[in-house]
Amino acid sequence: MIQRIQSIYLLVATAVSGGLIFVLDLWNNLKEEVYAMDLFSRDAVLLKIIPILFLLSAVVSFLDIFLFKNRKLQFVVGRLVILINLFLLGLLIYVSLTLPGEISISEKGIGMFLPILVVLLIVLANKAIKKDEDLVKSVDRLR
Repeated sequence: MIQRIQSIYLLVATAVSGGLIFVLDLWNNLKEEVYAMDLFSRDAVLLKIIPILFLLSAVVSFLDIFLFKNRKLQFVVGRLVILINLFLLGLLIYVSLTLPGEISISEKGIGMFLPILVVLLIVLANKAIKKDEDLVKSVDRLR
C-alpha cells in the first residue's frame, strides 16, 4: 500500500527535511550563507543539534511510510515527527534570536521555515491515516 496519499505526504516530508537542508540556507552572515550541515563545524552543542534533528526527522518520516500495515503505530510515529519538528522550529527561533553578533546576520533564510512545512505535511498524512482507519473500522462493523 505504498501508493496511498499519506505515503506521498510522508515521502515529500522526507525530501523536505532531508534534502532541502542542503539547498536552502538557514541564515545569511555578511561573509557567507549558513546551511544546516555547516553547523556541525561550529563549537556550540546547540548548533550541532539542528542538523541532527533535521536528519532524524527525515529518517523517522521515511520509516513511517513502511508502517502501513499498522495504521495506529503509523499515526503515533507521525505525531513523533511533528514533535521533533516543533522542537526543531523552537530551537531555530531561539538560535536566531540569541546568536552573538545579530547585526552581522543580515537576513533569515527560507530554510528556517522548513519544519513548518514538514509539520503541515505530516498533519495531512495523519489525517489521511485516520480516514483509512475509520474506513476499516466501518467495514469491520458490517461483518
